[in-house]
Amino acid sequence: MAYIIGNRNQKTLFPPTVEDYVGTEDPVRAYDAFVEGMDFQEMGLPIISFKAGAYEYHPKPMVKLLIYGYSYGIRSSRKLERACHHNLSFMWLVSGIQPDYRTIARFRKENKEAIRQVLKLNVKLCIKLNLIEGNTLFIDGSKFRANASINNTWDEERCKKYLEMAEKTIDRLMEEVEQIDQEEEDLGSLVKVNKELQDQKKLQEKVREISKQLKETGKEKINSTDSDSVNGKSRQGSHAIMNCQISTDEKHGFIVNSDAVSQNNDLNQFASQVEQSKETLERAPANVVSDAGYFSLDDIDKVPEGVKVIMPSRKQAQKENKKTQVKPFGTEEFHYNKERDEYTCPAGKTLKKHKIAFGDENKIDYKANGKECRSCEHFGVCTTSKKGRHIIRMKENEELKAKLEETYQQEEGQKLYKLRKEKVELPFGHMKRNLGAGQFLLRGKEGVNAELSILSTCFNIARMITIIGIPTLIAKLNSM
Repeated sequence: MAYIIGNRNQKTLFPPTVEDYVGTEDPVRAYDAFVEGMDFQEMGLPIISFKAGAYEYHPKPMVKLLIYGYSYGIRSSRKLERACHHNLSFMWLVSGIQPDYRTIARFRKENKEAIRQVLKLNVKLCIKLNLIEGNTLFIDGSKFRANASINNTWDEERCKKYLEMAEKTIDRLMEEVEQIDQEEEDLGSLVKVNKELQDQKKLQEKVREISKQLKETGKEKINSTDSDSVNGKSRQGSHAIMNCQISTDEKHGFIVNSDAVSQNNDLNQFASQVEQSKETLERAPANVVSDAGYFSLDDIDKVPEGVKVIMPSRKQAQKENKKTQVKPFGTEEFHYNKERDEYTCPAGKTLKKHKIAFGDENKIDYKANGKECRSCEHFGVCTTSKKGRHIIRMKENEELKAKLEETYQQEEGQKLYKLRKEKVELPFGHMKRNLGAGQFLLRGKEGVNAELSILSTCFNIARMITIIGIPTLIAKLNSM
């Protein structure tokens, strides 16, 4: 056999076996049954009967260790190692094996893509148990701190500044080296200056590499510790962050999909999250609900046909937000006449089609008569331009915008939108507060997505235990 396998019935110095210490309704048994029923081949961790080389730990107890540990806020590989020695639930779960922290950290790091599949397998299981319907989904994002310091964020200006400083320091040190040589001073001084010189050259090389990455990626800023993280603000201040997106199901609030993106807002993420959720569910949802932070007509236009999008436009969101003051004479107060292709302002004046907006053929400029605007009683509030008020209209997406606003205002749209906070914000609160996962341990998108998959699965299992109950859940999992 190619794996190290434990034996729960192995006699110890304790009178009974470890099995006797774990009650029949202990939650750990539900986690054990869940992982035992997982398809490791589909996950990307095939169980190999015979394998050359040194023995390694079986993948099943290692996956159990990660999921169960994360479920109780134990994510550090050192703390997980300690739990395998001192915590009876962990000892029972992994059948007595005691991997060291390096082994745990290496397993997590080397199997990031496989670990990311855990949530998909969990969702498929929930569908079989009739816990997920997949008819209505709620999408939202939340900022989690990345495993990187904001002080390691670089832009072109900072690179240029540091390169100039390094160049000057190198020139000064070269002069010192030459002077020491000429004066034949103490060898220790020369060694010290040479070390300083090498350090400056290493810094110069590092900054040049960062500058090269900035040019190749086209990013304005990049973090040298985790290049996939971005700068973002939260209640705790500015940090290097990852924007975590989740889709939840209406029936019981289970997470259907999770995805970490390198963007400090939710714009242009909607269609991507719908597509990923569709792939997991193996069918498109009937309704998808999100807030105005996702409102991008070009992005929404990519959503599969037949999916009803319930999302307020930014103007609708501003009107509903009592803290936000709605500007008078906003575009929404101007009536568009489709047949005549013109706008009418609140004062009854006409804005006629003027020209295609410069640099974008999809934008049309509608302009009022400058003389009429200047003589209007609202001049100075509606517009301050002597040329008169103008409005930019999207040629193709204006109808889509009107349709979205109408769908949102309907009774069904309002009913589903009110459920959004309840269904999609609860999981983030659970992850950050209950599981203590406000900051990721792994770096890069792959690592963060692996951790996010585990955290999402932890939330789902907790919901399964609450809804079904431990004995019934174990029985159902064992019968599959």
